[in-house]
Amino acid sequence: MPYAYDDQNIFAKILRGEIPNDTVLETAHCLAFRDLHPQAPVHVLVIPKGPYVTFDHFAAEASEAEIADFTRAIGEVCRMTGLRPGDGEDGYRVISNAGEAGLQEVPHLHMHILGGRVLGPLVAKPG
Repeated sequence: MPYAYDDQNIFAKILRGEIPNDTVLETAHCLAFRDLHPQAPVHVLVIPKGPYVTFDHFAAEASEAEIADFTRAIGEVCRMTGLRPGDGEDGYRVISNAGEAGLQEVPHLHMHILGGRVLGPLVAKPG
């Protein structure tokens, strides 16, 4: 079954410059920016610039260059934010939700990079 991409989703609008963002990193194939509703002291989203809905969609249809760039961008964001173990922090979590049962809120592939505190077994909203 083909993946239906909604080009009116909020991340597509961010990529087109219609909605501002707090950019952390931009590469040829992806954009990383701070989450508007952070669940940890560091909460950065990394999205591909291509129209991919979920990680399996991306893995099946993205080019090798897009896949390599996306993976390296995630690593670079971890380095830039000081989250890599051994760089002063004790680690981080990378999360991607997919589909309705996975509680995906925006139908554009995105990875959440979270850290800066002990996250516990599940991510919970502060307070």
